[in-house]
Amino acid sequence: MREVVEILAKALVDNPDKVSINMVEREKSFLIELKVAPEDMGKVIGKQGRIAKAIRTVVKAAATKQKKKVIIEII
Repeated sequence: MREVVEILAKALVDNPDKVSINMVEREKSFLIELKVAPEDMGKVIGKQGRIAKAIRTVVKAAATKQKKKVIIEII
């Protein structure tokens, strides 16, 4: 799942080298922290949060195989 978020985020931003992802695995869930450059924040979130919601939807679909919940925080 980390790779999915990384590929999507790097494709959206102007500074792909400043994308960093921290993943914390818990008992029944994953917490993924996505950090991007301040000037790329709008590109990752999108208008009314549509792109962020789409990223969360894709990652949640990938997580259903492992039967775990995924939480993505954009920092």
